[in-house]
Amino acid sequence: MEAFTQHTGTTVPLMNDNIDTDQIIPKSFLKRIEKTGFGEFLFDEWRYLPDRTPNPEFTLNEPKYQGATILISGDNFGSGSSREHAAWALDDYGFRAVIAGSFSDIFYMNATKNGLLPIVLKPEELKALAELGADETITIDLPKQQVITPKGTYSFEIDGTWKHKLVNGLDDIAISLTHEDEITAYEAKIPAYWQ
Repeated sequence: MEAFTQHTGTTVPLMNDNIDTDQIIPKSFLKRIEKTGFGEFLFDEWRYLPDRTPNPEFTLNEPKYQGATILISGDNFGSGSSREHAAWALDDYGFRAVIAGSFSDIFYMNATKNGLLPIVLKPEELKALAELGADETITIDLPKQQVITPKGTYSFEIDGTWKHKLVNGLDDIAISLTHEDEITAYEAKIPAYWQ
């Protein structure tokens, strides 16, 4: 998992409340087990017209938002089913962080496990971010727990365990591998008849 310390990028506002995981990545695209290749289908039913051409009225398709790496949204982002593919799709599209009014618990955990930083800010802070120009950059400083913008600096909370994992780029496998010597020593003691 890529470490997250500081990230500077442009934002794209999608200020809907209650964006669920089926809207983020429809269930028809969940047949693969790889973590990559899902960005093409992010917000699929909103991004594309029935003939699969880009919907010119959907925010992410606007030329001025191409290359944005921080998604700004409303309350209850990531509600619905517990599909990890939602975090994979956002990451694969190029987002490093989602800033919203709140998140579903399962989406929040899936995001942090995959290096995508979910940040909760107050309504007035979200409004200020949503009003930024498409070419204005913001910086997210995870160690300081700050979102630094042209309109001000906003502090956010994050559990210390998740912060440690993100700052150090540690997913569950990487954490297990920090105990590789102990695991190897234990395996060496297993009787042959158990193997």
